[in-house]
Amino acid sequence: MLPARHYLVAMTVKDGTHMAAGGLVASNPGILGGTPVFQGTRMPVKTLFDYLADGLSLDYFLESFPSVTREQAAAVLRYGWQRIEGELAA
Repeated sequence: MLPARHYLVAMTVKDGTHMAAGGLVASNPGILGGTPVFQGTRMPVKTLFDYLADGLSLDYFLESFPSVTREQAAAVLRYGWQRIEGELAA
């Protein structure tokens, strides 16, 4: 995996899939109506943030959704933090 500072913000693939967060997140109109999901899954990224916002642990999320790896979840969280940090530093 590339260091977070090297993540691409967004890109589009031929089949209409939009990729974000350096390929960690995908959005395709044919998968859940384009809802952003963890790449290679049908699991909405928003679900991770909802679980955490509701006070549930990352471990509980990962147990509930085994198609998402710890590395994917941690990388998305790091990416989100780095975007916030970057906005504040600008």
